[in-house]
Amino acid sequence: MKSIIIARVSTEEQKEANNSLPAQLHRMEEYCIRKGFNVIKKFSFDESAYKTSRDDFDQIIDFVLEQKEKVVVCFDKVDRFSRNVFDKRVSLLYGKAVKSEIELHFVSDGLVINDQKSASEKFQFTIGLSLAKYYSDAISDNVKRAQEQMIRVGVYPTRPPRGYIRVEVAKDKTEIVVDEFNSKIVVMAYDLYASGAFSLESLRTRLNTDYRINWSKGFLDKVLKDKFYFGIMTWNKKEYFHKYTHLITKDLYDRVQQFRAGFRKQPFKYGGKPYVYRGLLRCGHCGLAITPEKHRGIVYYHCTQSKGKHGAEWLTEAQITEQIGDVFKRIKLPTEVLNKIVETLKDNNESKSSFRDAQFKELTSEHELYAKRVERLYPDFADGRITNDEYDKYYQLFRNQLADIDGRLALLQNAEDNYYITAKYVLEIANKAYDLFKCSEMEEKRQLMKLVLSNTRIEGRKVLFEAQKPFNTILDFADRQAWLLGHDSNVQP
Repeated sequence: MKSIIIARVSTEEQKEANNSLPAQLHRMEEYCIRKGFNVIKKFSFDESAYKTSRDDFDQIIDFVLEQKEKVVVCFDKVDRFSRNVFDKRVSLLYGKAVKSEIELHFVSDGLVINDQKSASEKFQFTIGLSLAKYYSDAISDNVKRAQEQMIRVGVYPTRPPRGYIRVEVAKDKTEIVVDEFNSKIVVMAYDLYASGAFSLESLRTRLNTDYRINWSKGFLDKVLKDKFYFGIMTWNKKEYFHKYTHLITKDLYDRVQQFRAGFRKQPFKYGGKPYVYRGLLRCGHCGLAITPEKHRGIVYYHCTQSKGKHGAEWLTEAQITEQIGDVFKRIKLPTEVLNKIVETLKDNNESKSSFRDAQFKELTSEHELYAKRVERLYPDFADGRITNDEYDKYYQLFRNQLADIDGRLALLQNAEDNYYITAKYVLEIANKAYDLFKCSEMEEKRQLMKLVLSNTRIEGRKVLFEAQKPFNTILDFADRQAWLLGHDSNVQP
């Protein structure tokens, strides 16, 4: 009689030597030789028998059903066939066997299913399936209990989000650590988006242009709303504190969520041809949006006056660009002033290092204290020294303390690492703002306006605005000619 050999290992279990694919194949080949079966096909594959979708096995069943004559279908054990008594494939092949269309042979179990078998032998098969299901359920329960314990102590059981990576630290032991490159991209994405100068699409373009990071819009949105980056992991729709290094502060996360909510609430999409200032200007008299129109090749901006006529002026795009360009000219610092400020910032930053070191040491010591308290909680709970309610109460209390300390450490570290660099970056932006505005493309012009200006409006023929921090301070000093300090000793600050 012709036979088909099917060997399977679960992707969710250890493939120990005695249950490996080669070991199963060897036992079934020896069995077929002893029985005088002619093996026409051998299948071996990795696939869980405890899931609904079993694509590899379905293809094998199709091959079995295509045979024109009765065949023997060999498995090593019943649990290599299935671990789910409700699996439709079980009833299909079992029905074929009791109708004598095929025979099912389970080599290591010494069990054969055909039309000649007694009720007790069929019962043995059912018991074998039930035991297999029980074993699978027990494994699942053990995994869940292990995961629950991991979650309790701040360990994330699965693959971490972008910016972290799981590495092997010992045999059969892995740990989640910060991914040196991707973590910087994640932090940069948060910082740029929090500036308010970028939409998701323009941020995607920026990351791709500067760093060849081709994240989809959906993935970028997922990154920008993941609480894991400031210390909160989500498991089974519940939130827990984790023990890993924070990439951002909760304050930065909250600011990003505010901007995300603002972008989602855009009431409409602009149609027609794009214009530089569409959506960025409002009427200073009635608050309506300023509308662009093109006549004979010239772009004009005006208020629709739909709330009532008030003699609104029409300004050309060139006139608006000239006025906004003058703003960017005013925030340009003389080179010698810029160099002096940068040097002062550098000196101030270095003078604060000893104070930051003392703070860092104190916070680190406090963090270790609460981390040890969390570690001691579970043994106390397991030994019955504290109740479940007490465990949950103290665990939450200690984790809250750790989260607070981590937040303070992150702020301290960010201040230490980025204070001088960020201040220097802002000053350089201020110094190059006019050149950037004059030479950039439309989208870059819009981003620069959002970065520096807010509440931009037209009153009469003038463009008015409020400057964003810290550019408002730079403009204020520029308007008072504070740049003359050092050139004229009679000028008072």
